[in-house]
Amino acid sequence: MKYFKSIEHKNQVLALIIYSEFQTDGIEFFTDENFSQQLGYMNRPKDYIITPHRHNPVSREVLYTQEVLFIKSGKVRVDFYSDAEMYIKSTILNNGDIILLASGGHGFKFLEKSEIIEVKQGPYSEKLDKIRFEMISDDAINY
Repeated sequence: MKYFKSIEHKNQVLALIIYSEFQTDGIEFFTDENFSQQLGYMNRPKDYIITPHRHNPVSREVLYTQEVLFIKSGKVRVDFYSDAEMYIKSTILNNGDIILLASGGHGFKFLEKSEIIEVKQGPYSEKLDKIRFEMISDDAINY
């Protein structure tokens, strides 16, 4: 199994998945510098130090909400859609997996009782930030 996967459609990154088995030394960022939500991994030895620091106020323009989901427990099917709301494909996430939803549309089916921790930019307004549309039927799912 590949421990990292990029889900793409027509040269557009829809999602980045880091499976629970992923491991490397040092630090690795999965997003490029243009993503409005950055996702990285750190593996540091005991007594490693990150010097104290703070972040400067920097004005940024965020056009789309990007979400990072941590599957704390359970099993979840993620369905990916294009910006035009056409179904593309699905994948299964298990406890410990992480996904950054970068663009396009997405839907979820909980295959087991599951817990998810979600991180996204704010402020957030469900009325302005989200358009709901018809979900793909289970018999049309493509992995």
